[in-house]
Amino acid sequence: MNNELNLEAEQTFVTKAYESYHDDSSFNKEIRRCILKTFSPYLSKHMKALELGCSNGFLSSELAQLVGELTIVDGSAKAIEDTRLRMNQQRIENTLYKESLFENFVPLEKYDAIFAVYILEHVLDTQIILDLAKSCLKENGIFCIVVPNARALSRQLALKMGMYESLYHLTENDFNHGHRRVYDSLTLAKSITDSGFAIISKGGVILKPLADFQLDNLLDKGFLTEKHIDGMYDLGFEYPDLCGSLFAISILNK
Repeated sequence: MNNELNLEAEQTFVTKAYESYHDDSSFNKEIRRCILKTFSPYLSKHMKALELGCSNGFLSSELAQLVGELTIVDGSAKAIEDTRLRMNQQRIENTLYKESLFENFVPLEKYDAIFAVYILEHVLDTQIILDLAKSCLKENGIFCIVVPNARALSRQLALKMGMYESLYHLTENDFNHGHRRVYDSLTLAKSITDSGFAIISKGGVILKPLADFQLDNLLDKGFLTEKHIDGMYDLGFEYPDLCGSLFAISILNK
């Protein structure tokens, strides 16, 4: 009974988080472009893939074009509806949809690739997600994760400005978007490897000197161009600790 009550509360949490979140800003689009650039060398059209969480489907629509079939799971009915609409508008037909909390999702097959992009910072119990991925990843499959980075240059700057209590402090904006934790490279790697995965590639996604709204403003006014973003992306491989997000690509530990 308690578990049912917890899951009911989690459903409310997921619905509210999606209603408060919009990932169609200029900088968010650039982040997702860079995430795709990072993952695409590992993907192919013969793959069956699973995406845990879809938001409004901006990333989903791009991932679907890089794999043979994409199954999308999300606890928000509105997220599924918005993603399905986007796919229909783009005439993308290789997608399957499952409206379900991750805690309730029972996969019926194994996948060549599993994506958890900006998911681990939201869920109540990260181990449920990691165990789920482990249970339904094929022997030679890949597990792709992206999370916000506690040590992003923008957060370090905000700390020096007295806006944060610590780099791991969750702001009001974090709470509004349903964030429950923030990772650094060490805590992310430990969480993954402790769950039975071996990391084959990891790093940062875009050097991030300023807050999202400031970068949106610079992009919208043309002060930042695609060349700047590409340069910031390349710098992310040299300075992953200063990036806005961290990525890890893992396989099952044999």
